[in-house]
Amino acid sequence: MENRTMAGKTVTRADLCEVVYQKVGLSRTESAELVELVLDEISACIVRGESVKLSSFGSFIVRSKSERVGRNPKTGEEVPISPRRVMVFKPSNVLKQRINGTLLPNGHAPDDEA
Repeated sequence: MENRTMAGKTVTRADLCEVVYQKVGLSRTESAELVELVLDEISACIVRGESVKLSSFGSFIVRSKSERVGRNPKTGEEVPISPRRVMVFKPSNVLKQRINGTLLPNGHAPDDEA
């Protein structure tokens, strides 16, 4: 994928399929199937309440939130918020460093001699 600006576009399934097609050498159909299989497996694990950890990328974690009282911002009226499960993403330290420009894709710091 080419470099994106800070206000860059959203990466779509089609974009991911295209990158797999270009870098792995599968057909476009096989690339799309592979991307779908990976996303389906991640989704299925999350729905079951399992955490998904992708090394050097991050973790998708399901958390349970208990019932609580919220407030309608327009009226100030108290409203009960039902219990629910939410998914959160926790980036790995490697990804955080890459985002902040302190780690290059090859795993070295920008000022390392490689």
